[in-house]
Amino acid sequence: MNNFKPAITLAFSGASGAPYGLRLLEVLVAMNYQVFVLISSAARVVLDTESNIKLSGNEQKATAQLSELFNAQPEQIQVFGKDNWFSPVASGSAAPKKMVVCPCSAGSVSAIATGASDNLLERAADVVIKERGQLILVPRETPFSSIHLENMLKLSQLGVTIMPAAPGFYHQPQSIEDLVDFMVARILDHLHIEHTLTKRWGYGEQH
Repeated sequence: MNNFKPAITLAFSGASGAPYGLRLLEVLVAMNYQVFVLISSAARVVLDTESNIKLSGNEQKATAQLSELFNAQPEQIQVFGKDNWFSPVASGSAAPKKMVVCPCSAGSVSAIATGASDNLLERAADVVIKERGQLILVPRETPFSSIHLENMLKLSQLGVTIMPAAPGFYHQPQSIEDLVDFMVARILDHLHIEHTLTKRWGYGEQH
């Protein structure tokens, strides 16, 4: 019997920004959360391009790869394929109440906004919305078209948190890792998970 904290669903779609999702996964594992991971086919291409991670399309192999990469305990990370309709995230009776799509493509935003549920990522998001859980989308696109904005407004009005990958600079970042941590820290804030990744505004030395 494991002693993990409640499971969180973390989905990677095909937008640029893989380091955000990877860092979030790393932090959640280090904090002893169980994480159900969903990765689209396009996201695997982005992971390879941006982070040099050639993730297998096989659930078990991908689970083993990420578990080794982040030193996870057995069953702490579980990767589910896009057509695994028997996974916990596909049903309101078993899915975690918290889900983050990071990064989130404009296409995924659209599919979630229309309730398409054509793959497991979309279905998992649909389940969280219908069960009145917490869904956070981290879109990484620029500029946003009116279509994108309309879809995000619709989701926001349904209670979904729209958190564009737009790191701040007031903490004087010294590296790309600092910028990534800024966004991951904000995601953790909204998940109500305490952390020390970044200094908060108004604390520490002022310039």
